[in-house]
Amino acid sequence: MKKHSILITFLLIISGSILNVKAQGKHTENKDIISLIEKKRAYNKQNGSGYRIQLYNGLERRARILRNRFRIEYPDVYTKLTYKAPEWKIQVGNYKTRLHADRALNEIREKFSGAIVVPM
Repeated sequence: MKKHSILITFLLIISGSILNVKAQGKHTENKDIISLIEKKRAYNKQNGSGYRIQLYNGLERRARILRNRFRIEYPDVYTKLTYKAPEWKIQVGNYKTRLHADRALNEIREKFSGAIVVPM
């Protein structure tokens, strides 16, 4: 009797696993999901995805001075100066993951104490 109940339980678990695998296969073949994934990839290519380090947010004169100083300290790092009313922002770097951005931030904070990581 005990062996019989173990066998039935085992068969139920296996049949449930097989049905679960079939259900997952149906979801990945859905045209709507594939379309959404393609749209997300196109958006990321156009607008970027990842992280940057923001050095400053404030007045234009101070922003330009800090950007020039950063370019001297780190000549190989991408810098971006933008204006969103009423403030100027300096963002540097292009990092795919938060971990890479945080590692770079640790080094940059030694010379630019107000730096923070921001998503693109």
